[in-house]
Amino acid sequence: MSHIAWEDPFCAEGNNCFRFGKDMAGNAYIAVAGQEHRPITDSVDALRALILDIKAGKADHLL
Repeated sequence: MSHIAWEDPFCAEGNNCFRFGKDMAGNAYIAVAGQEHRPITDSVDALRALILDIKAGKADHLL
């Protein structure tokens, strides 16, 4: 796996913390903080759409 530059953890109140990362090829990753060795990968656009939907309340139970 390529080197992934992880951002600071995003923690919702009372829930797990998630981290977003990006490799040199521009691939985006998301992982539970502390579990960065098992990330889910997708395009930046797909992850952005997921987060925007969560923020819009369409899937608030995920966080």
